[in-house]
Amino acid sequence: MSIEARSREWVVREQTIEDPTSGLTFQFELSPEGRPVLRVFGDALPFGNREVHFDSFGWEEMAETHLGTCCTSAGK
Repeated sequence: MSIEARSREWVVREQTIEDPTSGLTFQFELSPEGRPVLRVFGDALPFGNREVHFDSFGWEEMAETHLGTCCTSAGK
């Protein structure tokens, strides 16, 4: 994990962003516990889709391979 020296807080709304140039889909969502989760999906990821969880302060908590498909529940 890399932290900016003067990191600032910012807000990202739940949403799904498709980037046709890279073929990647980025999904920002809150977990059932209310913590931010970033999922990255796409055929360009050689080891599978990724899921990054953040703690309640916005710091990376864990990252893992996400074996599921991209869901579109974000952006409700």
